[in-house]
Amino acid sequence: MRANIHYAASFIILSVYGGQVCPFIDGLDLVTWTGYMVVVFIAMFATRAMIFPRLVLASPEDRQVFRTFATELGLFFIAAIGVTLFNFLWHHFPIGSGLKAMTGFMTLGFFAAVDLALETEWRVAMEMAAQRKTIAVAGQRIFPMANRFALMAMVAVSMVVVVLFLLINKDMEWLGAMPGDSDKSRLIVLGEMALVGHIFLAHLINIILSYKRNLRLFFGLQNGALAAVAEGDLGAQAPVSSRDEFGVMGEFTNIMISTLRERTMEIHRTRDVTIFSLATLAETRDNETGGHILRTQNYVRALAMALREHQKYGDELTDEAIDLLHKSAPLHDIGKVGVPDAILLKPGKLTVEEFAIMKLHAGYGHEAIVKAERALGAGENSFLRYARQITHGHHEKWDGSGYPQGLKGEAIALSARLMAVADVYDALISKRVYKEAFTHQTAKDIIQQGRGTHFDPEVVDAFITVEQEFVRIATEFADSKHEG
Repeated sequence: MRANIHYAASFIILSVYGGQVCPFIDGLDLVTWTGYMVVVFIAMFATRAMIFPRLVLASPEDRQVFRTFATELGLFFIAAIGVTLFNFLWHHFPIGSGLKAMTGFMTLGFFAAVDLALETEWRVAMEMAAQRKTIAVAGQRIFPMANRFALMAMVAVSMVVVVLFLLINKDMEWLGAMPGDSDKSRLIVLGEMALVGHIFLAHLINIILSYKRNLRLFFGLQNGALAAVAEGDLGAQAPVSSRDEFGVMGEFTNIMISTLRERTMEIHRTRDVTIFSLATLAETRDNETGGHILRTQNYVRALAMALREHQKYGDELTDEAIDLLHKSAPLHDIGKVGVPDAILLKPGKLTVEEFAIMKLHAGYGHEAIVKAERALGAGENSFLRYARQITHGHHEKWDGSGYPQGLKGEAIALSARLMAVADVYDALISKRVYKEAFTHQTAKDIIQQGRGTHFDPEVVDAFITVEQEFVRIATEFADSKHEG
């Protein structure tokens, strides 16, 4: 559509005002000259339709902008040569007339070529952004957009000056040939100058707006990638579709994001290994096994995934929150490192005094994590927040009869309420020195009996929804597969 507008506008301008620049063309009647222009522009348009898909659209993205410019300007140049030769051979017009015609063609062709190249640049950038594709910039020749704009402006102004000079020169000759001092003649000349000036002004404004659109797009793509990274999306990528300042910015932005992603992944791996190592260390002093860590953290994930379908928890249980819950769950019993072996490893039932000491493990774990948060300067959104909540609250009960604080209902952190079901379920289905393993159905019945007293009713409902997932997890991470 944009090309059609440029070709139609150029046809009208050259048909009507070609003779205003060259007196020889002005000597032809309007019908004859317009007929010539019809043939020329039909040939140009047909040629463009044949070669544009092959020369431009089928070429690599990084070459399409230049090829668009070269193709459009080349068509106008060939047309100008054709018109000049035709007038020279058929009408015996002098070379000066041909140069004036070429100036008109090339000026309009230059404006069309620049604008259509800018449209191609915009289209390529949009397509590459949608497809997440980039071109190589490092080691390649860079042609800054600022230089391109300056070069375009200088050429455009030069062509406008030349055309206006030719027009003024022709009008002065015409006025000199007019008898007397005709105010009407001067008004005609002024009107003609104003119209031609407005035509050039419209072309220049159109190109400036095209540059503005492309600049807005490039800045928007860069800022979009940076905004995504600022929000935690390290999979974002700045599209690189041009070898200019924006291409360099995009490439360095992507290098920065890639480096940040690698370092963040390394930090996460270190964090995960540290958590698992600490949790495993705590488990080595307990009657429980390493498989308990893997099972309970996967139970917590399954419960959270089911519970977030509840309208009440949809905003809280985001993908990131569930991942942090999964990673933090292994630390739920880290406080047991502070419990004496005589109590922690006792095969029989604990006395009241011994159980009172055992219950202190929730406080020990909570205190250790609070100290870690202070030392790290971790904010409220740190993964340690979930570890702190789970460690301190997974033995609290919905009716307030739990420990260590005797919290009730939703005063207990959601992460701890999830862990309570996961921890009890795994304790029930696991064999211990003081008991045999219960079946899934028995464990399910016990948890249902604790609905509204021991456990959050909504978490129990979520457990019923994903009970088969619990069975699968228990089988996959059975103790026999994770001993040692």
